[in-house]
Amino acid sequence: MTDATVPSWRLLPAAASGLGFAAFAALVPEVAAGAAPELSLPWVPALGVSAAFRVDGLGLAFALLVTGIGALVLLYTATYFRGDRRLRSLLATLVAFELAMLGVVTADDLVTLFVFWEATTVTSWLLVGFDHERAAARAAALQALVVTAAGGLALLAALMLMGAAAGTARLSGLGALQADPACPVILGLVVVAAFAKSAQWPLHFWLPNAMAAPTPVSAYLHSATMVKAGVYLLARLSPALGGTALWQGLLVPAGAATMLIGAVWALRQADLKLMLAWTTLMALGLTTLLLGVGGAEAVTAAMAFLLVHALYKAALFLGVGMIETGAGSRQYPDLGGLRRAMPATAAVVAPAAAAMAGVPPFLGFVAKELVYGATVPGVGLTLAVLLASAAMVACAGAVALRPFAGPARHPAALPKDPRWGLRLGPLVLAVLGLGFGLAPALAEAWLVGPMARAAGSTPAHLALWHGVGAPLALSLATWALGAALYLRLDRLRARLSAAEPRLPRAEAAYAAAFAGLLAAARTVTAATQTGRATSYLRASFATLAVLIWGALAAGGIAWPPVAALASASFVDWAVAAMVLGSVGVVLATRSRLTAIAALGGVGSGIAFVYVLYGATDVAMTQLFVEILVVVFLALAMVHLPAAGRLPFRPRDAGLAAVLGTGATVAVLAVLGTPLDTGLSRFFEAESYPTAHGRNVVNVILVDFRGFDTLGEISVIVIAAVATIAVLARRVR
Repeated sequence: MTDATVPSWRLLPAAASGLGFAAFAALVPEVAAGAAPELSLPWVPALGVSAAFRVDGLGLAFALLVTGIGALVLLYTATYFRGDRRLRSLLATLVAFELAMLGVVTADDLVTLFVFWEATTVTSWLLVGFDHERAAARAAALQALVVTAAGGLALLAALMLMGAAAGTARLSGLGALQADPACPVILGLVVVAAFAKSAQWPLHFWLPNAMAAPTPVSAYLHSATMVKAGVYLLARLSPALGGTALWQGLLVPAGAATMLIGAVWALRQADLKLMLAWTTLMALGLTTLLLGVGGAEAVTAAMAFLLVHALYKAALFLGVGMIETGAGSRQYPDLGGLRRAMPATAAVVAPAAAAMAGVPPFLGFVAKELVYGATVPGVGLTLAVLLASAAMVACAGAVALRPFAGPARHPAALPKDPRWGLRLGPLVLAVLGLGFGLAPALAEAWLVGPMARAAGSTPAHLALWHGVGAPLALSLATWALGAALYLRLDRLRARLSAAEPRLPRAEAAYAAAFAGLLAAARTVTAATQTGRATSYLRASFATLAVLIWGALAAGGIAWPPVAALASASFVDWAVAAMVLGSVGVVLATRSRLTAIAALGGVGSGIAFVYVLYGATDVAMTQLFVEILVVVFLALAMVHLPAAGRLPFRPRDAGLAAVLGTGATVAVLAVLGTPLDTGLSRFFEAESYPTAHGRNVVNVILVDFRGFDTLGEISVIVIAAVATIAVLARRVR
């Protein structure tokens, strides 16, 4: 496809995201000064639920990352997939995902937060499974959906408990819940939700597999959006739940384990994209660890590292996409000597890798100094961070040096730099990493400081030079160890690859659980789905009979007065006789057509009952349904093979008698109970002022019981679609 034939609409999503970034950027001075703009729209006033949004320092920083990096990723996507017929759907899904993530980071209402949280789950599932023709993409998308959706259920329970404990649905009004008796349960549920979303051990396995997504999607997911949502949740709820021994005991070990696992297995990868995915685990684990440690320096370090990681990780993912586009591979053993053929790519990858390695004067160095300053009191934590950071230095070298240094080798015949649309994003992000490193006071005042305050901490000072001390010594040790790992990278990769089959894997537990679930489902299906409608009806009627008689036994039976039965008119008794006679014919006949006609008589009798009590519209519906059922079944009987006379089935007759008797006794019990008209009075009083409808029945159906009606319509539509599909098949 030539430039002249490429539609210009593909740039509109990037432009819209850029405008969103500009709108949020205009709030920076106000939020940095301590303000927090709010917007609240009524949603479900009767339940106290509002679509409430609030932009404080934490929400604003994430909103800037979501919209800013989103604009660059959308531009990159429009160029990367410029000739792909799926570009329109991919851009639409990316925009939906961006809006969902914006809702998560700005929501100030518990229900609103949950709705947008689940929206990120669904849209990320679509993005990971974008190449749905490939089995690997479908499996990765399903795995991500299962893990993150399970975390969403935990979050729902936690939000309900938080709202009950705090007496408010506003996140900004939760206060301190550490002393509440429900706090341990709430914290456990929040941790499950955050760990599932941000891929913390032992729920970390889905994130590397999500690399089945296209490169720009991976850049967006790993830098500023979905995988950061769990960390955002922990930072947001830190004032309400943090600072306890349980908080530290859950976050610090899990964060440290995730950090080390990600660092080690990043060295195992030859695929640069997969290597970056494992380093994302390292970064998320480190951030979780810092939030668990708590305190001004640790929280500030976590916020600074969140910022720098978003910048360099998005740039590196996009840079790897440039390498693959220009050189034909992203396997670093297959690449080398690309510096002259792809100078622009080398120029944008190098500064992003330097920020990842924590080299001054990039912001990565400033953040790393803060990290060491926060962890240096603990020898074990410091050693763990040192080892993980050294692995990051080696990985940064693998991305920035291996493809561009040494003798020329590349699958592409003529490697070259890709188009400008692929260059702009990583270049802007790399420049921002350098700019904030040179001006850390600006990053502190505008972003990191307000983020730390929103997370309930006093911000620590950001500086490019903190003097000679333990953090600087640890940085020097990190670079030295990282260089040694880089020089032995191929040997380490080979050893890790050989050891991998013998090591336990958390994903194996997921696979076993999922296989067990499928096996149980097959067993239950084989036992219950026999393919015979009579079996399904028998099980349904038996269950209903047990429920009815159980309710009668538990609640007692209030018989109606005998006078109520004696006052029945001749028409009442005639209708009853008609129904009972039709039932008798159904039981006695041995002809299918006669049984069908008799069933129509039962339905017609019920229609007469509706007429007697003034429900003419319901009676007409009942009558039409009975006529159609009789006609359709009769027509179907014509095409069925002759089966002789219908046998009498005592078991079915007994079940019908038990259920029918139970239903009759239940109706009589209702008639014998004084009628409570409170609900009727409520509907009469509220139909017009609340639902703006004068027809009470219609208002009940579409407003007060709108979800019931929607469910009934859905059942009808699904049944219609299934019927059409069955009738459309021509099976010999």
